[in-house]
Parts: sequence; structure tokens; C-alpha cells
Amino acid sequence: MAASPLVSLGLWTAILTFLADQASKLWMIFIYKIPEKKQVVVTPFMDWVFVINKGISYGMLTGAVGPYALATFSVVVAAGLGWWLARGVDNRILALSVGLLIGGAIGNAIDRLWLGGVADFVLLHAFGYQWYVFNVADVAIVAGVVGLLYDSFVTSRAAKPS
Repeated sequence: MAASPLVSLGLWTAILTFLADQASKLWMIFIYKIPEKKQVVVTPFMDWVFVINKGISYGMLTGAVGPYALATFSVVVAAGLGWWLARGVDNRILALSVGLLIGGAIGNAIDRLWLGGVADFVLLHAFGYQWYVFNVADVAIVAGVVGLLYDSFVTSRAAKPS
């Protein structure tokens, strides 16, 4: 039996997200050589830096949980999302969102196994404030969560009869 168009959309989104994430990390580390350059000013509000985040968001759980446990957790979450994608996705926003989450989770899991933590490069800052350093996988995960929230609150409410 062929996969539905929504499952294919989600899988292709996951694959392209994973490839974009890993390509950007390989380019930054091996071609651009960001670890040797420390911090590079790109715009007045964005720098490129090299940070290995051994924890989770904002450096939480650093040292409390090993990289293999976090990588395993990411793969389990991605598998659960893949099951959801195959069984219950009923619209394009949901398929794209789940695909972004799967690709981002697998991209960061690979980093944990390869580098012992997640490679982050982009630092945004303005008016004396700095936000956390992130990568393509992180952007995909955030976009995926936003898409899930949109689908949960907007799409599902629009589908319900009054």
C-alpha cells in the first residue's frame, strides 16, 4: 500500500530538515572552520559562534544526563512522531510540523552521538541582550511546535461545528 500524500509530505520534510541541519553543521565545522574563528560578526544583530550544548534547551541538564541518553530520547520521540505521522495526520500543517520535529530531533541526536552534544552556531543579540545559540534543527523544532499549536488551536476550532 502506498503512503498517503500527507505521510510523504511529512517524511520529505523530515529528510530535508535533517539534511539541511547536518549540511550546515558540516559546512560550519569543516569548511568555514568556525571552531577556530571563535566569534564572527555577521550583522549588527547576529554572530556566528561555536558552542557544544551538552544539555537541552538553554543548557539545562548539562552533566545530569549523558549524551547517549538524550540521543536515545530524541530517537524515541522521533519514532513516536513517525508513528503519529503514519497513523493520524489529517492536514498539511500537521504533516509539515511533525516532519520538522522529526528532522530536527534526529539532527540533534546525531550531534550528541558524534560530538557529545549539540553543535550550535547562530547567536542573535540586540540592545544589550543575547538569546541562546541555536542551529537549523532548533529552528525546525520551534517551527514544528508552532505548527502543532496552530493546528491545535486554530485549525481544529475552525473544523468544529458551532
